Amino acid sequence: MKKFLASLFGIIFAANAVAADNPFFGKYENQLAFHFGQGIDSGFLVPPPLRPVPFYMLHFQYSQPTTFFRVPARQSLNIGQTIGFGEKYGWHWDKYSIPMVFISEDVVLFHGKRWYYANGAGVGLQAQQNERLGAKLLFQWKMIGGYKINDRMNVELFMQHFSNANTARENYSYAFYGLGFTYNF
Repeated sequence: MKKFLASLFGIIFAANAVAADNPFFGKYENQLAFHFGQGIDSGFLVPPPLRPVPFYMLHFQYSQPTTFFRVPARQSLNIGQTIGFGEKYGWHWDKYSIPMVFISEDVVLFHGKRWYYANGAGVGLQAQQNERLGAKLLFQWKMIGGYKINDRMNVELFMQHFSNANTARENYSYAFYGLGFTYNF
């Protein structure tokens, strides 16, 4: 029993030490974020697609610090809304104004004193399926470049990709470039 308690204490102490050094959070343990994204008519994000469409994303995120194999990370609960207008490149974008909810994990790969670069992945649901993504199930992949404005606020540039990972016949994906603001508390 003593070994178990000592191990538990060591894990808690190590987790707090890592959380204090987490580039997403600094010394804080909670984060709220707001992201705005411009839709791109493409598939994946690499190489970067360059065909903007009348399709946007608003996204709210609540996060807490964690680690991924001892690398600083954040785990998040995300609520988003895609908003489409009109037609472009053969798609009626107004059909894709759909709410979504998902969980995600972003992992810091490189960082300096005030900046960080991270990749993230997530899984969730959209409220309805359509002919662009033939399933409600969503998988998300994200590339993030962040800068710490001060101790409490960060600004992030991101590229984000949503697809159904070929779980349905239709899988034209959603892709966004965007800007995010985070508040640590």
